[in-house]
Amino acid sequence: MSRMQRTTDLFPQTSKVFTVSELTRNIRGTLETKFGAVWVQGEISNYKLHPSGHQYFTLKARRIGIITSPTGAAIRDMLNVLRRRAPWLQILINPVRVQGTGAAQEIAVAIRELAMPSDYWQPLDLIVVTRGGGSIEDLWEFNEEIVARAIFHSAVPTVSAVGHEIDFTISDFVADLRAPTPSVAAELIVPDIVDLQRQIEGRMRLLARQLLNRVRDAQQRLDHGRETLQRCLAHNIDAMKRAIVHALRVLQARSPVHELMMRRNRFADLHRRLLACPGHLLDNAKHRFQRVEGILRVLGPDATLRRGYSITMNERGKIIGTIAAVRPKMKIRTRVSDGEFGSEIL
Repeated sequence: MSRMQRTTDLFPQTSKVFTVSELTRNIRGTLETKFGAVWVQGEISNYKLHPSGHQYFTLKARRIGIITSPTGAAIRDMLNVLRRRAPWLQILINPVRVQGTGAAQEIAVAIRELAMPSDYWQPLDLIVVTRGGGSIEDLWEFNEEIVARAIFHSAVPTVSAVGHEIDFTISDFVADLRAPTPSVAAELIVPDIVDLQRQIEGRMRLLARQLLNRVRDAQQRLDHGRETLQRCLAHNIDAMKRAIVHALRVLQARSPVHELMMRRNRFADLHRRLLACPGHLLDNAKHRFQRVEGILRVLGPDATLRRGYSITMNERGKIIGTIAAVRPKMKIRTRVSDGEFGSEIL
């Protein structure tokens, strides 16, 4: 039985013959209805936001697995591109036959081996299923159901790069990404180191400019702050100086030494005036004093008491001038010419 016959048995012809675009739409509809939101973890590059709202980007891989013939031109082309564009990339090759009896089984087993965790290698970021160009019969192993199901159930993102740009296989529609050729697949899955270096240099120049601008801004703010601080300090120092000068003046004006000197000068002036006064001025002053003293003796309270009058006071020594100021049982003191005596109101 030929390969075409075996495949026809697995995929019996229906009444409808699909075109490539119809088959693509049906596969896309099946995937969109079977899967909801899908989360993929990894580094991205070439991010673009389309006006329609779609977001396009390329996943950056650090470790990839390649399933292909170890002696074919596809692996040589891919390795040349990968080593030139991403020399840091870790590559694991799982060699298989890509045509002939049993090749589809080998390809499916290789996909499952790389997609499952292993103790012999670290988890892969990407799996590439590839081979070079050929006739439809040469590429038919990638149309087999076992290969399509292995790609579909792979937990690791898969790239299909089978044949040339005009060649299409079922693997292309099941894989996460279809590349027209093996070389194009290598270009799609890794960034170019030259572009990376150019981007890094551009980022470094941008970072240097931003850093320089920030340093300049910081220096300007520092200069402005220093000038403001100097002005504030100078203003405060001047204010303190003025306050100190004013306090010294106040202290000098209120100094005991200054007051003593003024009093001494005043005493000296009075002494000079006293010495300068004539003798008859002192006699006149003495006579005036004696005359005033005599008047005070005649009109003073003591003279009144000697004439038979008395002065009555309450206990606090306040003079009682009216009858309304006394009350029964009130103690009073009466002053006469030769002393005082107490009494109580009945």
